[in-house]
Parts: sequence; C-alpha cells; structure tokens
Amino acid sequence: MKGVCLCGGSGTRLKPLTNIISKCLLPIHDKPMVFYALKTLVDAGIDEIILVCGGTFNGEFMKVIGDGKDLGIKNLCYTVQREPKGIAHALATAESWAKGDSVALILGDNIFTDNIKDVAKNFSSGASVFLKEVANPQAYGVVEINEQSKVLSIEEKPACPKSNLIATGLYMYDQTVWNRIRDLKPSNRGEYEITDLNKNYLETGELNSYKLSGWWADCGGSLDEYTKTCFDFYQMKGN
Repeated sequence: MKGVCLCGGSGTRLKPLTNIISKCLLPIHDKPMVFYALKTLVDAGIDEIILVCGGTFNGEFMKVIGDGKDLGIKNLCYTVQREPKGIAHALATAESWAKGDSVALILGDNIFTDNIKDVAKNFSSGASVFLKEVANPQAYGVVEINEQSKVLSIEEKPACPKSNLIATGLYMYDQTVWNRIRDLKPSNRGEYEITDLNKNYLETGELNSYKLSGWWADCGGSLDEYTKTCFDFYQMKGN
C-alpha cells in the first residue's frame, strides 16, 4: 500500500495565519502540522508517499520536508493539484504515481493517535473509512452503521444527522478507485467530493468502517479549532 497526503487548499478559514504559510505547515506543539499525518502513514508501515500540494506555498513543503528520510519515508514524491476541485480530484492526481497499488489517503491537517498498521496490513479490496464520534456531526460526512459496523449510509453535512459518527480525513482504497473517480460528477459547489466516492463503494457493498479509539483532531476548520488543537495537544503531551 502507498500513501497519499493531501496538503492543498488556500486555508481561507485560518487566515490571516495562512497569508504567509500553508495551513499544513503551521505548528502543532513542536512540529509542522503535516508531520503528524505523515507519521500516521509511516507508523502503519507505509513508506512510499506522495504529497499533493496546492495553493501558493507549494515549494515550502519541499524546503521543510525534503526527501522525507528524517521522517522514516523511503520514497517521497511531490505533485500539484492545479485547481481546488475537491478531495477526490486531488487524489486523482496520484493515479500515475500509484501504478495500480492500493492507497491510504490522509488529509494533511488531520492528527491521529491511533495506529492503523493492522488495518493497512490486512487491507485487500474495497474501501475503508475511519470513524470518530463528534459533538457536531453536521459539519462533516456523517456515517450510519449497524451493530456489526456495517455502513448503512453516508451523507455530507446533513441538517439532521443520522448518527454522531463522522468520516475523518483518513481512507483506504483499492485499485478500482481511479475508475470510480472518473465516474464522479461535480457537486453543487463544483467539487469532486470524497463522500460521493465513498458512496460509490457503499453502493457496491465494498465500504468498510473502523472506529477510532484514540485522539483525533481536524486542525483546519477554523482559527478557534486550530488554537484548541494546539492547546489540547500540549495538554495531552503532559506539558
């Protein structure tokens, strides 16, 4: 399995901080934000990674991360999403690089403490989403599951959520993902949505789910969320 880390977007919700730097390079405790996403992949045994950049500060990632060897990455590549057309569109930029392998997709502004090594090792087909209970599910892709963790539905930012479980910024996809992305239609906001990609797998009965038990944070939602993440992470480290 190869890893795809998405670091695109203009970081509008974190302005004015992102006027001078990509949000994924903002500090969380003692590291740039994206280092935590890359560590999640490396800890899972995924050491061939492509970083998908976008926006104004693409070159800064190479200055900060370099060849990735210091982070345990064996083979690190960079590419650019030229237009902000959604997460599924950003993933599609990695197709020629992936060369038919399954991929783990992680958003560069998400932090996880769970180790997903066993899930990655046992992954064979279909798609997997990693779930977390939150207090405001209507702000995310809401996932409804039964007692056997079978996915029943997935809905993007619903007004009336069917559960408080949401799909975090971590996914695994098999080799069929590229053809499925090509079949997607743009949403009302003109983007190729990751929720629509996951729905495609759900419709064919190939969408699996895993509940995360550890700490998780989405750092890019707002300045308040970014500040809270910095504080919570500092407290969690015992400082």
